[in-house]
Amino acid sequence: MSSAAPAPSPAARLRGLKPDWISDPKVWRTEVLAGLVVALALIPEAISFSIIAGVDPAIGLFASFTMAVVISIVGGRRAMISAATGAIALVVAPLNREHGLGHLIAAVILAGAFQVVLGALGVAKLMRFIPRSVMVGFVNSLAILIFMAQVPEMRNVPWPVYPLIVGGLALMVFFPRITTVVPAPLVSIVVLTVITVAAGIAVPTVGDKGELPSSLPVPGLPDVPFTPETLTTIAPYAFAMALVGLMESLMTAKLVDDITDTRSDKTRESIGQGIANIVTGFFGGMGGCAMIGQTMINVKVSGARTRLSTFLAGAFLMVLCIVFGPVVSDIPMAALVAVMVMVSFATFDWHSVAPKTLRRMPAGEIAVMLVTVACVVATHNLAIGVVVGSVTAMVVFAKRVAHLAEVTAVTDPDGTTVVYRVTGELFFASSNDLVGRFAYATDPEKVVIDLSSAHIWDASSVAALDAVETKYARHGKTVEITGLNALSAQLHDKLTGELSAH
Repeated sequence: MSSAAPAPSPAARLRGLKPDWISDPKVWRTEVLAGLVVALALIPEAISFSIIAGVDPAIGLFASFTMAVVISIVGGRRAMISAATGAIALVVAPLNREHGLGHLIAAVILAGAFQVVLGALGVAKLMRFIPRSVMVGFVNSLAILIFMAQVPEMRNVPWPVYPLIVGGLALMVFFPRITTVVPAPLVSIVVLTVITVAAGIAVPTVGDKGELPSSLPVPGLPDVPFTPETLTTIAPYAFAMALVGLMESLMTAKLVDDITDTRSDKTRESIGQGIANIVTGFFGGMGGCAMIGQTMINVKVSGARTRLSTFLAGAFLMVLCIVFGPVVSDIPMAALVAVMVMVSFATFDWHSVAPKTLRRMPAGEIAVMLVTVACVVATHNLAIGVVVGSVTAMVVFAKRVAHLAEVTAVTDPDGTTVVYRVTGELFFASSNDLVGRFAYATDPEKVVIDLSSAHIWDASSVAALDAVETKYARHGKTVEITGLNALSAQLHDKLTGELSAH
């Protein structure tokens, strides 16, 4: 007689609930070092975006801290970095300039509430309508923007900056051939900092960007009158911030999905972005969204894959500012420029612009990619580029599909009936010239329109079929429509005769 297996202990049950990586030292090392590299790269970026928004550097740093920590818990995409971003800074800058910091903070909280609502309504499902050519354009334009953002750091600077950048790039290219235990970007930052400090080389440093905060942020309410006037003032900015933030975050999440070959919860990410912005607002931050450049450092360069790296990026950011502020201030900007140049090179989809690829790719796909890149680079706004690129892709698709609707006519031997066989998709683009494909004056008295190989998609197609019937009726001829599939028949029966006032 066999005895029953002993029940697992509470400790064993607890271990079963923990992710596998919790007990993996190698994963811990990767995540911790990745978080440190991202934190170092976040500091000058957050300060720069604070300047764009017209606020104190501490406001941007606090936003990066709270966004990263909160989204690591409530977000739907592991290892993605959220922080203060240039896109959000551009949206809120006019509000801060015209109405002050209190209104900006209130707008951040309201934007977070909008994002929670939009996320709950399923805005993430719209991602399925973004075609691959737009995604490729998004990635390439992102790489270009990351590189362009480094150009000002290479203008009008002391000559040692240039060899430092080259040296940093060389370290990141060749150091991984020796070992991958320590991320190459971290090695590059440390080595260049030691060289500049030890040799007393005078080059721009992180400290030149602005003063680092010396204490943690304190929660509180925005200093604004809680009136309808305040709401009407901040609402347009908050809604714009919510849309831009969600667009960049969801596109970044999709990009990370592709890089890591894993799926993320886009609805949770949308709601999580809102929660993170609400928390950030109450802690006096300027708000933010997914930060694409830092996410690429975390995922693609450093190899991070878990929420730990995201959490530590925010935690390390505050530790570096508060505890190691003087040391961090001495980091040469050349080291961080080298890291971001490497990120831009790794992010760009070089295969998409290879001559072999361009020769095989349909012209419409190439046009969509180029339009997306051009719009993003011209406006420095990834959201605008994605919207314009998607609209362009829809126009290209509609134009292509419009030519697939064909009409062929066969007359019975006795000459009393003509059958028109319609093949393809009928919608506003393809049905516009449908009316002109029939011989109203010379056809027999009975006309059959066979739609068994077609599908009716919209009211424009129903209206076109009604117009055909009307024209035949004026010539004293009858029309019979046959072969409608279930969905087409349902739409036709619902709308026929109801679309014209004549």
